[in-house]
Amino acid sequence: MAHNTSPRAAWSLSVLLGATALGLAMSPAFAADPIKIGVIAEAQAIAGASIPQAAQMAAEEINAKGGIDGRKVEIVTYDNHSSSADSVRAFQRAVNEDKVNAVIASYISEVVLALEPWASRLKTPMITPGAASNEITRAVHDNYDKNKYTFHGYLTSAALALSVCDAAKELLVDGKKMKSAVIMSEDAAWTKPLDIGYEECLPKIGLKVLDHIRFSPDTTDFTPIFNKIEAAKPDVIITGISHVGVQPTVQWKNQQVPIPMLGISSQATNSTFGKDTNDASNGVLYQGVSGPDVPVTPKSLPFAEGFKKKFGNYPSYAGYTAYDEVYMIADAVKRAGSTDADKMVDALEKTDWEGTIGRVQFYGKEDKFTHGLKYGKGLITGLMLQWQDGKQVSVWPKEVAKGTLKFPSFIKVTSN
Repeated sequence: MAHNTSPRAAWSLSVLLGATALGLAMSPAFAADPIKIGVIAEAQAIAGASIPQAAQMAAEEINAKGGIDGRKVEIVTYDNHSSSADSVRAFQRAVNEDKVNAVIASYISEVVLALEPWASRLKTPMITPGAASNEITRAVHDNYDKNKYTFHGYLTSAALALSVCDAAKELLVDGKKMKSAVIMSEDAAWTKPLDIGYEECLPKIGLKVLDHIRFSPDTTDFTPIFNKIEAAKPDVIITGISHVGVQPTVQWKNQQVPIPMLGISSQATNSTFGKDTNDASNGVLYQGVSGPDVPVTPKSLPFAEGFKKKFGNYPSYAGYTAYDEVYMIADAVKRAGSTDADKMVDALEKTDWEGTIGRVQFYGKEDKFTHGLKYGKGLITGLMLQWQDGKQVSVWPKEVAKGTLKFPSFIKVTSN
């Protein structure tokens, strides 16, 4: 079939060929259409800042090795200012205008829950690097055909509670003969199932729950809360905090609350937390999926050190997961041979990827945590780290522990 090339088309073609030749001279040869990943995150928040940085780092590494089947991975970032409404606008723009193939979004459960229906409406695979609410995977389980585009790239609240209890059993019950606890959690979507998990697993490991305090994330004065906890005389405070962290930690130290804190404290995962709290963090025990000194897999330390070299600090927990997720999306595109959304979902479901936090596989359609990370030995178990002398030190599980428990002098803990 003969083609009549118009002068304009010929001009476009010559410009395109010239640009391609120029591109070849300047960078590795990439196929015309990049694999575009939108990253919607809390760029100003302690735990969220690492998300776009880590995603960019992964993309640069993949591109330096020639991309995915010759296609460049391109990250398009959006600061959601920790707002669900801003996140929804960013998601719509990412898909409709910026033509992204997949989205990595947010460490805030409320944000991810607001985006989940949009992932389904706009048929765009989405992975969260840090939200924990069980509701995210429940929606996929309850209405799979509609919500199959959402993946949970971090532990669910139920799995987080198990991880905290597994660590508390070895470190506190077996190690320090502790017998009682008070649960202290911020009032948020992700802590409802977390606290249900705590109430279920703490008694099973031998810690009697004496009280359960839920406080508004807007709380600035924790004095009455700590006074109430001290009056109950528990051996440990089990925490579920993310939006707050600096404030209660500073006041815990200033008031010399003689009870250790162990649990989820998202802000404590960031290596700036020691400085942010003026070292009030010393003694705080927090659950993580990775840490600056922990070789969970051979990929953990090179990533953490590379991130620090590039950005000046170690990543928060959501940095590790965001980094892994760019690789997982790229791997899914490679295996699917396509950026078609349904084919990508199918490939993501078959993920078996050794990342920085362990071996990543997703629960299937029949499991109640559909598209959540599988929890357990040989997969993802999480870690317990403790702030000691301004540094984050892994203390559990034994296989990767770099130190033993060490508390400031105001904490009263009997040794084993």
